Amino acid sequence: MMVGPSYMLRFISRLLNSIASIALTFMMFLTVADVLLRAGGHPIIGTYEIVALLLALVIGFGIPQVSLDRGHVYMEFLLEKLSKRGRKVMHTFTRVLCLILFAFIGYNLLSVGAAYKVSGEVTATIKLPFYPVVYGIAVCCFLECCVFIFEIIRIWRGQYE
Repeated sequence: MMVGPSYMLRFISRLLNSIASIALTFMMFLTVADVLLRAGGHPIIGTYEIVALLLALVIGFGIPQVSLDRGHVYMEFLLEKLSKRGRKVMHTFTRVLCLILFAFIGYNLLSVGAAYKVSGEVTATIKLPFYPVVYGIAVCCFLECCVFIFEIIRIWRGQYE
């Protein structure tokens, strides 16, 4: 039953993580090129703005995959003292809190993105619009909500630990 949604969630998360990886690589090459060219007196215009937008993509697009890989920091010593059912309850409780938080963040990012689009807000030097990045991160927040729902289902099926 969960094979289809599970596969899609993992596929989309890997795809977004790949985009984040490409953005990080481009950010690294751009920074190195800017430093080298700046030493020669010819800096790349807008490097700071491009790097800032790419950093937002790296962080936002990487979050769902990190959650699926369980790459976040956990308080293991607290969970070890609980019974198996207690661990399930604690894992579920934290996932529900995170789900609410990311839904709230995603909703607010959609509002901010819409405001940026209407106002025409762009970066100062090279005039890149902000709203596509904000919308992209909002989508990642909603995808993270799906990850939390998927994890809650896995917790109560006994497939989590």
